[in-house]
Amino acid sequence: MATDSEEQDAALLPGTRRALDHRLAVAQAEGRVPSAVAAVVRDGRTVWTGVRGGEVAEAGGGPEGGGPTPGTQYRIGSITKTLVAVLVMRLRDEGLLDLSDPLGRHLEVPGGPGTPGAAGASGEEVASATVAQLLSHSGGLAAEPRGPWWERTPGDLRPGTADLFGERPVRHPAGRLHHYSNLGYALLGSLVERLRGAPWDEVLREEVLRPLGMERTTPLPEEPYARGWAVHPWADAVLPEPLADTGRMAPAGQLWSTAGDLCRFAAFLSAGDDRVLGAGSLAEMRTPAVAPEASDGDRTYGLGVQLVRSGGRLLAGHTGSMPGFLAAVWTAPDERLASVALLNATAGTAVGGLAADLLTTVAEREPSFPAPWRPRSAADPELLALTGPWYWGPSGVALRLREGRALELVPLGGAGRASRFRPEEDDTWTGLDGYYAGETLRVVRGADGAVSHLDLGTFVFTRHPYDPQAPVPGGVDPRGWRAG
Repeated sequence: MATDSEEQDAALLPGTRRALDHRLAVAQAEGRVPSAVAAVVRDGRTVWTGVRGGEVAEAGGGPEGGGPTPGTQYRIGSITKTLVAVLVMRLRDEGLLDLSDPLGRHLEVPGGPGTPGAAGASGEEVASATVAQLLSHSGGLAAEPRGPWWERTPGDLRPGTADLFGERPVRHPAGRLHHYSNLGYALLGSLVERLRGAPWDEVLREEVLRPLGMERTTPLPEEPYARGWAVHPWADAVLPEPLADTGRMAPAGQLWSTAGDLCRFAAFLSAGDDRVLGAGSLAEMRTPAVAPEASDGDRTYGLGVQLVRSGGRLLAGHTGSMPGFLAAVWTAPDERLASVALLNATAGTAVGGLAADLLTTVAEREPSFPAPWRPRSAADPELLALTGPWYWGPSGVALRLREGRALELVPLGGAGRASRFRPEEDDTWTGLDGYYAGETLRVVRGADGAVSHLDLGTFVFTRHPYDPQAPVPGGVDPRGWRAG
């Protein structure tokens, strides 16, 4: 990870910087936000930071009563959820749980099977929701816990897990649709505590924050930090928002962080870090888990990650809000770009749109250079022999060999099904995306050892269109190809 001084060396062009400064200034002024801090990351380095507002000492939280800096803490709200999701994925990668496990297999749920509690039958439904469904907000759980507005009230109002449940903690059949649930992430935090034997925030600090150098990300604010404000809708006046420790609900939105720390987190979300979570698991988190509603077709959700289409590109990250604060982190991993925005107002500016616009500005004005092509050090002759054209019936595809014995299937002519394939230890490959995601690709050989065909999820691919020498389902007419 680059140091702060190194990060500032990779400067953008002056015109790009001015466009970013202008976009932030407009957001702060027109949104009537006391202060705003934003940043853009390219190739893992912070290449621009912007600060606006905060001339009033109380509104800015700067080191000497002035405006904020990239090191000023803001509350990041639901970006906390993405950090919790990283902890859960670490548990999965270590074999301590499976994403398909019901929550009740690892965590005692009040009212669930074999446990007492007022939740009753609903408790059983909560316990049966899978870890993946909780991560993707598709477990059908209620959006909020019982009691008063949890974001503005002390967590000691709900001291135990049982205190989170209202009369109907389950509102929809599990797996049916996306229904955002703060309650679900409170339970995932409890799951982390149960399997690690330590408070979730301590686990987060040791397993994620310290390895990534996020030393200014904390459960409670540490000076310098911005104060949270509500801005009057019809007058230029502000009202301080309360600062509450939300207790059991903390995994849904408790954390405070800085633009500098979130830039480090964005770089991690883009490329992975084997000390924390590998690129493969992060790519899994970015895979849509539930189809979006028809009215929200440009947005969906993965595993602890929001996905939004903006400026013609798919962004992955998360927005956050708590009383007095708005935050966003977006990444475009294929372009090695990310953006961060932090505001200290309850409402006024679409923070996700601001962060997306900053990223798009850099992408369009200074598009990322592709990594230089380099020849492979060596290629397995048997795999090389598999490359080239194959045919599913009359439809042509090309099989390409990639780094690490990975394969890629690309339709010839541009129309058709494409997919990348991960090599497995049993000499098969597993599809990673598209129609063939999760399907198995096998190389089938004849009695003489020569390759007969490829079997991909029961589809037979041959070297020639409808090759009569291969076991094409339904057979091939013995008269062969003919006119008319």
